[in-house]
Amino acid sequence: MSANARRLRALLARPQMLIAPGAYDCITARMIEQAGFDAVYMTGAGTAATLGFPDYGLTTMTEMAGNAGRIADAVKVPVIADADTGFGNELNVTRAVREYERRGVAGMHIEDQAFPKKCGHLENKTVIDRDAYVNKIRAAAGAKESPDFLIIARTDARASLGMDEAIARVNEALEAGADMAFVEAAQNMDEVALIPRRVNGPCMLNMVWRGKTPDVPFQEAEQMGYRLTILPGMLFKAVMVTCDRVLEETKRLGRHASPGSEMTPQQGFNRVGALEWDEISRKYSVR
Repeated sequence: MSANARRLRALLARPQMLIAPGAYDCITARMIEQAGFDAVYMTGAGTAATLGFPDYGLTTMTEMAGNAGRIADAVKVPVIADADTGFGNELNVTRAVREYERRGVAGMHIEDQAFPKKCGHLENKTVIDRDAYVNKIRAAAGAKESPDFLIIARTDARASLGMDEAIARVNEALEAGADMAFVEAAQNMDEVALIPRRVNGPCMLNMVWRGKTPDVPFQEAEQMGYRLTILPGMLFKAVMVTCDRVLEETKRLGRHASPGSEMTPQQGFNRVGALEWDEISRKYSVR
């Protein structure tokens, strides 16, 4: 468990910013690893979508932790996971941290939205009182077994209470034991640049395509001072677009449409670990 968290800490200690594309299942997690990225981010929105729900706070702690654990087990790189609001009060937050850490996740972020929460790049979000939020973060920091497990304090206060309040919240959360700050949905480049300057600790940036935050090149984000950037919806949306295209073409042609790849069935299974299982079979099967 703690080995994954130690690896994440080592990656964050490097001079360069860590980039973690978003996975919603084990297939996308393996593809991120195979593409050469050093970390995976488990997207809460994508997890909810796999269960047939929008990102409206409809998933439970066990559903989210279970998916995070499966993803962490599927890859060798560390996994950072969405934990929504911590799924309740300080008691629920404590259990959530224990469950995520037990499943091999390297870090998680907890936000201050009122329940039910929703995607940070949607409208009409509300947040809980600052003191209640900071107490949740304090409970999360106290619940972790390994000191390396990363607690990321996320605030959505920018939308309803302004940037000053958002900065004040994450600074208090860092004082309460959070390891990293996540100010969600900065709305222009000036705000994006402002956050690392005013936050008293390492910062994470959330890049959502066509969301509220402008698209920031990775090098610029690193120069601003960000230590971690996540790309939660990148693969989730790409898969939806590809599925729409292939299904439409199948109906139009009246036959199996090309998926856009010449990948054979065996090559597809190799991407999800077939070679390892074939080796086990060769080693132990009765001949």
